[in-house]
Amino acid sequence: MFAKKNSILGVDIGTSNIKIVQITHDQHPVLDTYGIVNTPYQLGSKNDEVAIGQMAGTLKSLLDKAGVTAKRSVISFPNSSVFSSVIELPKMNESELSSAVEFEAKKYVPLALSEIDLSWSMIGDSKAAGSTFKILLTAVPKQVTKNYMKVFSMAGLEPEIGEIEALALIRSLIGNSPQNCVIIDIGARSTGLNIIENGFLRLSRNLNIGGDTITDKIAQALNVSQYRAEQFKKDFGVSSATFIPDTIKPVLNIIKSEVKQLLAIYQSQSIKVEKIILVGGGAKLPGIVGFFEDLKIQVELGDPLKAVGYPKNLESVLKRYELSLPIAIGLALRNE
Repeated sequence: MFAKKNSILGVDIGTSNIKIVQITHDQHPVLDTYGIVNTPYQLGSKNDEVAIGQMAGTLKSLLDKAGVTAKRSVISFPNSSVFSSVIELPKMNESELSSAVEFEAKKYVPLALSEIDLSWSMIGDSKAAGSTFKILLTAVPKQVTKNYMKVFSMAGLEPEIGEIEALALIRSLIGNSPQNCVIIDIGARSTGLNIIENGFLRLSRNLNIGGDTITDKIAQALNVSQYRAEQFKKDFGVSSATFIPDTIKPVLNIIKSEVKQLLAIYQSQSIKVEKIILVGGGAKLPGIVGFFEDLKIQVELGDPLKAVGYPKNLESVLKRYELSLPIAIGLALRNE
């Protein structure tokens, strides 16, 4: 098969699986293929050749099975590996701005600048009225970048850029809409909370709890295997009349409590939040939308498929996996 000229692959490596999406950019972006595979291997900030080789093998196998033809790829680094912050600086010329950003970065990043890959981007219109710039600061440890570059090279891919998960979520879930919302991404082992203001990332937080935390709690409470606990979770969720929700709710309450704090930040600045968007494998939990409705804000499941065209005969299968694909779709939508 020959790679399509305008095809881009989005690769989202999460805490328990890898998600890929290939999109062709023509008049409208079209989803060509996708894939999801579990991976027990974690790439930390050390040079672990065994884990790198195993993850590369898993990724290469997934690419082959999904029929991926694109080599160009956009990747995301896990939230746990990234330091990100929105900072404000007085308006200045471009040559001064780079130095000022580096100086500010030392306050926010707990590593020496020589040990990180630092990037930044302007939020909003730099020519807009006001005396300050808003800047999104992103830092990734250099060893983490090297590890991922090795994985992608061994899998036969050509990464063009890496970006944080929150930006991919914005691209696939709200596009260019100037919305104020909170995106909650409930993964297997972590949950990302992202405040979006006028369509731009304002704040991102990472909680070390996720779908696996809920499964563990059910397994302990019922004294059953992880497999049975996972089935109970999927079948009963948080809306059932059984006692299982009592086991689940303390985990979800941690997430809800953090969201309340984020909403308080919004409200203290008189910013009206339009909605809460839930995505990630953990958002498949039955009754989860109702669980957050007492926050008195519209709550909905994310729909990243609305951002792309796709063969209608795939709709029923894609709908089953869409809550796990918004980051990969958002990455592949980046066509710059």
